[in-house]
Order: sequence, then C-alpha cells, then structure tokens
Amino acid sequence: MLDTPEQLLEKIRLGEDSFLECKEVVFAGAKIKGPGRDELADELAAFANARGGVLVLGVADKPREIVGIPTQRLDAVEQLVSGVVRDSIDPPLYPVIERLELPDASGRAQPVLRVEVTRSLFVHRSRSGYLHRVGSSKREMEPDYLARLFQQRSQTRIVRFDEQVVHGASFHDLEPALIDRFRTAQTPDDPTTLARKLGMAAEAEGGDLRPTVAGALLGTSQPERWLPHAIIQAVAYRGKTIPEALESGEYQIDAKDIGGTLDAQIGDACRFVLRNQRVSASKLAGRSDRPQYDLTAVFEAMVNAVAHRDYSMHGTKVRLRMFSDRLELYSPGALPNTMTVESLGYRQASRNDTITSLLAKCQVPSGIAGLDTPRATIMDRRGEGVAIILERSERLSGRRPAYELPDESELRLTIFAAGSPKNARE
Repeated sequence: MLDTPEQLLEKIRLGEDSFLECKEVVFAGAKIKGPGRDELADELAAFANARGGVLVLGVADKPREIVGIPTQRLDAVEQLVSGVVRDSIDPPLYPVIERLELPDASGRAQPVLRVEVTRSLFVHRSRSGYLHRVGSSKREMEPDYLARLFQQRSQTRIVRFDEQVVHGASFHDLEPALIDRFRTAQTPDDPTTLARKLGMAAEAEGGDLRPTVAGALLGTSQPERWLPHAIIQAVAYRGKTIPEALESGEYQIDAKDIGGTLDAQIGDACRFVLRNQRVSASKLAGRSDRPQYDLTAVFEAMVNAVAHRDYSMHGTKVRLRMFSDRLELYSPGALPNTMTVESLGYRQASRNDTITSLLAKCQVPSGIAGLDTPRATIMDRRGEGVAIILERSERLSGRRPAYELPDESELRLTIFAAGSPKNARE
C-alpha cells in the first residue's frame, strides 16, 4: 500500500482519504509537542479497524506540504510511534515503520516516517473508544456496527497469520529454487500456481500477488528483510547464570543471530549446540563419548520453536541460551487453542498450519553429528516431537526437561545437561 515514494507523493498531492493520514511533527525544545500519543493511537487504531492505511509523519496536512523531520530526531519519533502502538492501543498493533526521504516544494529531500497499518484480524480500542476510518476522518463505531465487526473479525481469525501477505515484498522476491523443492510428480504446475497451492503466495487487497508470511519464511533465503524478528538468537554463556558469566570477564563463549529459511535456521541452531556443548570421555569400559545433550531431542525442540511460534509478535525472537548446566529455548507466543503446559506431551495443536505443512516437506538437515531421527522430513505431523524431547533428554541427563510459560507471552523449554560420569575427563 503506497509502497514507493512516487505513489506516496501522488497520494499526498491529492490529499487525505480512507487510506492516508498526514501529520506534521512539532517540537518544543528536545520534546515532541505534537502529535500527541492519544491522537496517534486513534488514527492508527482506526486504520486497523477499517481496511488499513498509511500515516506519514513529517507532512503538514494543510496545505499538504512536506516539512520533514530533523534527522537527529527520527529515533525519538519512531520510539514515540512504537510506544503508542504497544501501550495505547488494545490489543497492540504491529505496523511497518519506514524511514524515507520525500522532496519538499523546493526539491530538497526531507526525512519522513511512513507508518503502514494493515487491516487487522482483531478489533482495536484506543483512548477515544472503538474508531474506524471513514474517508479522511475517523469516527466512533455505532454499537450495532461494532457488534457486527467483532463477529466478522472473530470469524476471520481462521485466516492464520502465516497465510497473510507480506507487505513490501513482491512475488518476484520468492526464489524459484526454494519453491521448486516442494514440487512433486503430482504437482507439475508453473511456479506461480505452485506457490499459490502451497500457500506461499496470495493476492493482496489491490489484487497483486505477494508472498505470504509462510512463503517469505521458506521461499526466500533472507526472510529477515521483511520479518526481522523471524530469527533465532543464540548465545552460549560461560557459567550457570548471566551474572556468573559476567564475573568471568569473557562471559559469552559464542553468539550468533541465525537467519535464513526456517529449515536452514533449524540446522544451524543444532550445529550451534553441537559446537558449544561439552563432551565427556570415559575409559571404564573402552572409550565412550557422552555429550551434554541428545541432538535428536534438540532438533525436535528447534523444529517446534520455529514452527509453532507466534510470528505476529514483532520484535520477539526465538532465543537459544546455553549455560554450563542447561539449555533454554524461548519461543514467542502463548500456547495455541486450549493447550496447556501439562498437555504438551499428549496433545498437538498448530498455530501455523501452512508453515508446518511446508516443513513436513523439507528434508532433515544433513551432516549433524548425533542427529539420528528416523524421519526423512523435518516436521512430524503425528505430534511425537515433544515425547522425543522429554524421553531422550531424560534418558541422557537423568532429569526431565521442563516446559514453562513465564509470563504468558512465550514458552520456555529447559533441557538439562548430562553431568560428567565418575572418573571422566573432559
């Protein structure tokens, strides 16, 4: 929606409507005097409750002049918007915030902030109530209209986040080789048709074909271009806690932001664990190596973390933390449907059906020592992954892994390291 500077300039020239709002940013010393938090929240929530839209900060509404934002103050304005969508709108919004330059009346490039809000699957409330966009203005919704909207949005939640299109990406960003790997003898379709059938591409509101979230995550080699939070942040610490690691001076043994396609992320995360775990050696009955972690259990944990995380939670990453005595894996999002921590080993539920369907077609990464899963593909559609994590890890370490929901916003899995046997040397 208004993706290019040329489209944005033309729209600004024509004036505000259902999809465009312009605001001048006014400063009083170092502080932002206007627009206020409540005003921004009302505008952005109204877009989300209607068909989406773009807010441009740095443009005077009347007489539609591009006045810009001082470059040194762009950070402060972006922080204001980020705080508003998180704290002043319920439920929070996750817009695309972009810095760009537009020419003013004299042709001089001026920095502005473009904030794009897509049509939401939820109904959002701001300080002024439940608003929606009607032409160039926002209005409070009548009770009967609001009731119908709640009903409609509730029904549309069956359209999962991984099936939504990625704004700012085009169909041509999908890489043919990454689409073709899902091709079978029964799917001799052209790449466009195949991508549609796989759920990797869908039509946006304007009718153009774009990658879906699932398509970007498995059909592009750098999905973090559009979904910067869709990575695994891995750190190996020295010691049992971060304070203990800090006391040691060089507290991080290894650290890596793992990006790429989801199947590549799973393989690289397993290699990170393999590289940073300790291996004990015993000579009691011939030499035998004893790793800290069962790599097949680690593999299943990584698969579940990337397959079932909530990708709508922008700014949150899958986090892998390795300590001397345990491995912690954090996956963003509460448990889907009616799942509980206690039922994880007995039931299965998927938040991202398209992602899990595609992972069920991806080959298990090769060349990872200790990975001996009998499956040929990454995803197990039978729901046996958690049982493998629990049983194999407990068999190795003697301690059962623990699943927890620390604050209902992410799931934490702790896998305990195997201790060194007696008379062992590292």
